[in-house]
Amino acid sequence: MKRALLTRHYELAVLVTIAILAVVLAFLAPGYFSLGNLTDLFLANMPVMLIALGMTLIILTGQIDISVGSIFAICSIVVGVLARAGVHPLVGLLAACAAGAACGALNGSLVAYLRVPSVVVTLATMVALRDALRWQTQGPWIGNLPATFPWLGLSQRSYTATVLALVSTLVFVFIAGLRYLRIGRIVFATGSNDAAARIIGIPTERVVLSTFVITGALTGLSATLNSVRFNQIPSNTGLGLELKVIAAVAIGGTAITGGSGTIVGTVLGVVLLGSIGSALTFLNVSTYWEKAIQGGIILAAIAIRMKKNYRERDANAIDALPG
Repeated sequence: MKRALLTRHYELAVLVTIAILAVVLAFLAPGYFSLGNLTDLFLANMPVMLIALGMTLIILTGQIDISVGSIFAICSIVVGVLARAGVHPLVGLLAACAAGAACGALNGSLVAYLRVPSVVVTLATMVALRDALRWQTQGPWIGNLPATFPWLGLSQRSYTATVLALVSTLVFVFIAGLRYLRIGRIVFATGSNDAAARIIGIPTERVVLSTFVITGALTGLSATLNSVRFNQIPSNTGLGLELKVIAAVAIGGTAITGGSGTIVGTVLGVVLLGSIGSALTFLNVSTYWEKAIQGGIILAAIAIRMKKNYRERDANAIDALPG
């Protein structure tokens, strides 16, 4: 109950920050809220939003995945190569999701069944996948894509509306699943106390594996939806993506140690982080400040979370004292 209340406080704090930023922009840069800019913001941050849904599950189980940027690059190249070979983009989308899920399964299996720390596993796969991709492509971008590839063959407006509906549906599904379904309670139980969860019969290994597979599939989906926005696919795409995703989840109130967090908080975290860069441009502030501001927000969010956790732990210890 205390953890849930703390998470609500985080969500409220992030929401208030977004509201303050919106008011400032409304007065100083009303052009920020033009339909064109909001559309560009949504499409630019759509990959972060989709991957963050899965990352929330991983972190809720007490794990982390820092290889999603490299998986994103792998899936993007898979889509591009298949499209250039004449494969329909929708088939390429399924192939990218399968490739992402396979990478997630590799990470999840090593973490869940071999008990290798997730940060070690995903750091290794992050480097290995990125270097393997660099060796395979030798650097050049994937070009000469067919005319049906951009926007999945749709108009830009239809594509944007379709992706917006898809992302909204997935957000709703994840919110409902964590809040109302048994699988949601299982994820929270795994992250709260892995040993206790196993004692009561929860297959924690399969839970952890599933979260990595889901995140991998979402990474493949986001890679495809992002790739079709361009005429070429860079081989180094996805650099730094993992940091944005993890930052959004942490800012949204999900405990890095697992067992506490919400999808709503993650969505708010994505919105806040995704708004900063464009806001600085409209306010005529150097975009070099973007990373510094993002880093400050992340540090503040984690520091507040850890401070409250320590207070809660100390209070529980005092209550447990005899007499």
